[in-house]
Amino acid sequence: MTSLKLLQALVTKNGSFTKILLKREYYCLIINRLNRLQLKNSSAQHQIKFNPYDNLNIHKSSMFKQFSTSNNQAEIDFEQACNETLESLCEYFEQIVEDNPHLENPDILFSDGVLTIQLGEPYGTYVINRQTPNKQIWLSSPISGPKRYDFNGTKWIYKHDGVSLHELLTSELSKEYSFNVDFSKCIFSGTFSN
Repeated sequence: MTSLKLLQALVTKNGSFTKILLKREYYCLIINRLNRLQLKNSSAQHQIKFNPYDNLNIHKSSMFKQFSTSNNQAEIDFEQACNETLESLCEYFEQIVEDNPHLENPDILFSDGVLTIQLGEPYGTYVINRQTPNKQIWLSSPISGPKRYDFNGTKWIYKHDGVSLHELLTSELSKEYSFNVDFSKCIFSGTFSN
């Protein structure tokens, strides 16, 4: 196995090793050691000299692509979880409005990562929106005020009290407003199988 192939195998198998290789000194050191091993193990007629500076930019560029892909994957996972959560909440709020004809002028609007639920007087307005830079969902509640929720892989949690977004909505709408609701039916509530 040539030193280049061995290096490529190490890079693809170990992400933290790739980070170290981004520094030219480590890259050259490893290549030189690999070459010395290769020279010892091969006959004099098959020795290959390898310049560690050849194609360095190509290797760096492929390593950066690998890192940016993993960062983009985290972004994509967040966006997907967030969008599915907001769409599910929107659908459930629409059902709540249908089931409660006594609500005066209710309005539900979901656009560009912002879900606005106007339940009319005396209930007020909920705003639930995506915050991509923070990887959070923010809630503005007419009862409990503003809260920021982090995704733990199964549900959206408010770090200060450990209560999930779906638990809070269920509690507020059922206790304060006496609606018959259960937000655990929604996606990423922690109890719904996604």
